[in-house]
Amino acid sequence: MLDESVKTPCIGICSTGIGDSVCRGCKRFHHEVIDWNAYTAEQKRIVDRRLAGFLSQCVSNKLRVLDPALLKWQLKVQNVRFAAHHDEYCWVFSLLKAGAGQIAEPRDFGFEVDLAWRDLPLPALRDRIDAEFYTLSEAHYDRYIATPDLFAGDPE
Repeated sequence: MLDESVKTPCIGICSTGIGDSVCRGCKRFHHEVIDWNAYTAEQKRIVDRRLAGFLSQCVSNKLRVLDPALLKWQLKVQNVRFAAHHDEYCWVFSLLKAGAGQIAEPRDFGFEVDLAWRDLPLPALRDRIDAEFYTLSEAHYDRYIATPDLFAGDPE
């Protein structure tokens, strides 16, 4: 099996250059943005899995994928870039990023919006999911990167 390289999650909207610890565009930590090109393939996969897991969690709290095959087909037909190795909830987000305002009937694309969120237009829902993805990434950074390990004991 070929060892495929992990593509950079950068979307060209980097906020780490203005002082953010977590990029508002790709949700990587500032040191991951800076060091990305020096990372091994395994280090990149670790970051990719964390980001995909966080995104999937945020999307699955608001949407339900009904037909992954239909969703994948629509992504290909609509010529939407998506990471095939991510789960279908990440695929839905790729679809929403590419054209949330053009989707009249989510079921035609293999997903539905949970009842609690159906009154929100898809572009607003996409933005809400993205904001929650950022918040989750920022909370992870604050707890596990910025905060010293509370259980490590006294270093002296």
